[in-house]
Amino acid sequence: MINVTKTYLPDKEKYKKYIDEIYANGWVTNNGPMVKLLEKRLAEYLGVKNIVLVSNGTVALEIAYRTLGINGDVITSPFSFVATTSSLVTNSLNPIFADIDTQTLNIDFNNIESMITKNTSAIVPVHVFGNACEVEKIDILANKHNLKVVYDAAHAFGVQYKGESLLNYGDISTLSFHATKIFHSIEGGALIINDDSLVEKARYLINFGIKNTQEIPELGINAKMNEFEAAMGLCVLDDMQQLDIKRKFVCELYKKELKGVVKFQQHNEDSTQNYSYFPIILESKEQLKKIEKALNKKDIIPRRYFYPSLDTLSYISAKKFCKNSRDIASKILCLPMYPELDSANQKEIIKVLKTCI
Repeated sequence: MINVTKTYLPDKEKYKKYIDEIYANGWVTNNGPMVKLLEKRLAEYLGVKNIVLVSNGTVALEIAYRTLGINGDVITSPFSFVATTSSLVTNSLNPIFADIDTQTLNIDFNNIESMITKNTSAIVPVHVFGNACEVEKIDILANKHNLKVVYDAAHAFGVQYKGESLLNYGDISTLSFHATKIFHSIEGGALIINDDSLVEKARYLINFGIKNTQEIPELGINAKMNEFEAAMGLCVLDDMQQLDIKRKFVCELYKKELKGVVKFQQHNEDSTQNYSYFPIILESKEQLKKIEKALNKKDIIPRRYFYPSLDTLSYISAKKFCKNSRDIASKILCLPMYPELDSANQKEIIKVLKTCI
């Protein structure tokens, strides 16, 4: 079976050496040496100042909202993984959807300002499939209206914008290190925090709100990454260069063979790509279903990222019909994309697509 993605597992013996260290020192969680080392190495690799590791990407978003004191209405994208929205709702925040650009698939900057009211406290844009948002325009708009900006950068690991890390934009950017991501720690996530004064607050919020043995100043949660996850992250980080090369090769073959056959996402010209996903936009929902069925018959499992459009969720109170998001969600399909995908299998996927179309 060829799934849409496949977890990369590094050399077992290298991982075992880290595990042996954990067994030797007996430190398995609570900001241990592996977590500290991974934070240091990731900050250097990504080109960011402050990074706080957490247990997953969803709680990274939740901690970001709490760290910044966000409340009321939050303008965000309806075209994303459900956690972008559910993390708002579970923190008593009200998602206000601004429709997307049908070419970039990101939140359409031109739709944001008209939705700002006295109840708006933040904007949560998404770098969809690692494609950089209009970060400079969004930050200027946020400053104009005194709004916080949290970028959901779950797909944007390693992406550069105008020669520096995309993660340095906004007040906080969040990452996911789930096993399906290009960089993973089995489960995990991170906050990239630009304001030095907020780092300590984020650190005690992920530890039940405990600042020290004498103080619990905030309502926190248990969102800490453990040492075994950090050890996996350290191993995967060592291999990122070769993984990036392989991913680019897979991506380029798809582009070459499918150019003019299907529509591609339009990428930000000022940013790099990390080849995390390969979405194709089809003519209709019916065509998508036909292709999906044909691929499934050959044990090839693509994924309808992102379906359904989040403005259709039953638990959203501020209802708004997002035409572009619903249309794209109905006819977008992510093809299998991972470093170990060999050319023969990839060409079979391409053949099925071309035959159906």
